[in-house]
Amino acid sequence: MAVQINPSILSADFSRLAEEAKAVEGADWLHVDVMDNHFVPNLTLGVPVVESLAKATDTPLDCHLMIEAPDRWAPQYVEAGAGSVTFHVEAAAAPVRLAREIRAKGARASMALRPATAIEPYEDLLPELDMLLIMTVEPGFGGQAFLDIMLPKIRRTRELIAKHGLELWLQVDGGVSASTIERCAEAGADVFVAGSAVYNAEDPAEAVRLLRDQASQATASAAWACGH
Repeated sequence: MAVQINPSILSADFSRLAEEAKAVEGADWLHVDVMDNHFVPNLTLGVPVVESLAKATDTPLDCHLMIEAPDRWAPQYVEAGAGSVTFHVEAAAAPVRLAREIRAKGARASMALRPATAIEPYEDLLPELDMLLIMTVEPGFGGQAFLDIMLPKIRRTRELIAKHGLELWLQVDGGVSASTIERCAEAGADVFVAGSAVYNAEDPAEAVRLLRDQASQATASAAWACGH
């Protein structure tokens, strides 16, 4: 299973977003954090910026909607050019319907869980998704410390994915760096959002490459990937 690295532009220079996007064009996706100052206590960007970014880079956009009423707004991000749209289950009124609408419009549908939200109540929803995002910090701000207490949740989620035989990507977001990415990969994650670890590096593209190498090596020996 291929490891994917998604640099988060939340840690980029917002006055130079087009250049910052090009600086990581070796990445698998560009992670775009959308915050509305309601679901989380921060305000970032919206549909017009996503539309502009989609025109400025060939890297597909992975939009993480930390917003209220995603049932209303998420489809607009697909129309703006996002290749993957993540909504928070805590904010969605009808998550299955929303996932199906995102897919019908041509994007990958992803559902996110805050740290305190258990995966088990949503087991039956997993076949409706293309990716599941486990937040490894409280959403709302970049640069936070990784929450090790999320590792068992990552493992349980990977076990549920295997139980149902799904081709479901498992993404982690929050505090992912050279010192934490191997633990996440060993636990079962295969898609990694990295903000500060990439954009605070002297060479962001090289940081992406090094993170991918670390995660790939950890995955190669992980029990969940080897079938041990």
